[in-house]
Amino acid sequence: MRVVVPDASVILKWALPPDAEPGADRALLLRNAIRDDVVRAVVPSLCLFEVGNTVARRFPQHARAWLAALAKFGLEEQAITAQWLREAVELTERYPVSFYDAAYHATAIVQGGVFVTADERYVAQAALHGAVVSLQEWAPPRR
Repeated sequence: MRVVVPDASVILKWALPPDAEPGADRALLLRNAIRDDVVRAVVPSLCLFEVGNTVARRFPQHARAWLAALAKFGLEEQAITAQWLREAVELTERYPVSFYDAAYHATAIVQGGVFVTADERYVAQAALHGAVVSLQEWAPPRR
């Protein structure tokens, strides 16, 4: 099964009001592909913290419910391994990207999947490394 690594910019679009998040329709396609076992999702352990930070600050009245729903969704977490750490550090050395963003990209590389992000700037900076695609360019695999 194909592995996808959605980052916080994509996962937030699953929970936040669609009018608050451009590209929510594409993000929901990905969420549905995960839910329907068309693809397998893996995220670095920092994912819940990134999503939680944004939700708790922007929508505190909904934070508990939305984060509980995300936890029930059961995203698989990437363990911190020597290979994962090597990939994440290499990405930050080669490209002008944060370790946070590189964590998702490294997860995709280690898992043999693709990092899906709404951060067009990241895609432009690190596309040459492979294993990364813009949310707008991602399409569910054909069955």
